[in-house]
This record gives sequence, C-alpha cells and structure tokens, in this order.
Amino acid sequence: MILLDPLARPVIGHRGNRAHAPEDTIPSLLEAVALGVDALEFDVHVSSDGHLMLMHDATLHRTTDQVGALATRTRAQLEQIDAGYRFTRDGGASYPWRGRGATIPAFDDVIEALPSSLPFIIELKTPAATEPVRAAVRRHALSKRIIVAGFSAKSVRPLRNAGFAIGASTGDVVRALPRAFLGLDVTPTCDAFCIPPSHNGIPVPIAALVRSLAKSKTVTHVWTINDPKHALRLWSQGVNGIISDDPGAIRAARR
Repeated sequence: MILLDPLARPVIGHRGNRAHAPEDTIPSLLEAVALGVDALEFDVHVSSDGHLMLMHDATLHRTTDQVGALATRTRAQLEQIDAGYRFTRDGGASYPWRGRGATIPAFDDVIEALPSSLPFIIELKTPAATEPVRAAVRRHALSKRIIVAGFSAKSVRPLRNAGFAIGASTGDVVRALPRAFLGLDVTPTCDAFCIPPSHNGIPVPIAALVRSLAKSKTVTHVWTINDPKHALRLWSQGVNGIISDDPGAIRAARR
C-alpha cells in the first residue's frame, strides 16, 4: 500500500478537498478523488445509535446549520444536517454550499462511494469509535488499504495487532523525540507517524524524526500542508506523505 511504502511520496486529501468543498463530506472526498489524490484522510465520531459518522468536531456549530454534540444525534438525524452550511472561501461574503446536499455522512456510505482500491487514513476522534472502526474494517474488508490513527492512545492502542496499520498517538511521538534529538534510531510500535509541522506553536523536528525512523521503515505523513514550496521542502527531508486541504496544488508541485 502506498501509505506504508517508504519510497512513495503520496498526496493525501485532508478531509477530502477541504479548501474547496465542505470537509468530511462525500462531495469533498469525491472532489479529491477526481483530482487524482493517492489517498484520503478523514475523521470519525459515533452517533447516539452507534454508527460511525464523518466529522472532525465533537460539536456541530462550526461547520453545520445545527448546534450541540454530534453524539446526541442519531444517524438518521445527522444525515439531514447541512454540513456545507458554514463553508466559505471569502470570509463569509458567500456560502456556496448551503442547501446543496452535503450532509454528515455515515462511514458505510462513504466506503460505498469511494473507489474500492483507494487507501485512506481514518482519524479516531473519540475512544467510542475504536470498536465500531474495528467492526467496519472487517465488514468492508479494508485492512490492506488503511491506517487508523488518533491523538489519544486510548483510541488506537486497543487496535494494535488487529490486522491493519496503526498511526502514532501523541504519546508515541513524544516518546520518540528525545532519541530523535540525539540522532538515535527509533523503533516504534506503530506503522506510521502522522504529525504536524508544529504543536502549540513549537516546531516539530520532522527531519530528525525521519532520520531516526529510517531503519524501522516507519513512514511519516505531515499535515496540514497547503503551501507547495513547504511540501517540496518536506519531501526533500525524506517525508513520505503530504496531507493537504488543497491536494490539487500539492500534486501539481510534485510533478
């Protein structure tokens, strides 16, 4: 799989084609596919009736026409919410996706909509999603084309040795940093590091991490990179994947 290939340089659509369409919606994901992304990244929460739903936030107000916690709504209720309601590219002068049917999608519907060979990174936003993801991976036979990641070790640790690739939690990255600073090899218990270029304003030593992970062949995917020049610098440092809101621009730079 390209997401685990230490020689590959995949462009990964962050929540789809987020710069141009409402994040974590089927239209956004399909736009990224049409642009030729190598993989997708999206986030999952769990509805009140136990369904995996694509959404970054635990609450609805930032991206939709509703307020309150996602976890208090059923799948059927969430599928009626306008997830494009607050999408704007001009600071609020216009909202071109309002009323166009971009709703909060169920994971199962997303898998049915996407190409059957496309790899993706599933970001667990709550430990409540851990076991539903395990079941969904089996149900859709996804184990060979996914990385499951999450900031919280509580979310991802139970899935280690579950038969699919696991991304580093925040704790995994923090534990690797001292050895990376010293130029020592790091042998993590995960398959991929999906990391930002900075955390709380502090730069992450990406080049040092890449060097320390080299012998283990653990791949590094960096988010969220929307400047093509920044992407090229990261690739020159040995980073593997670039996770971008604007994957079309990053693909053009890679060429």
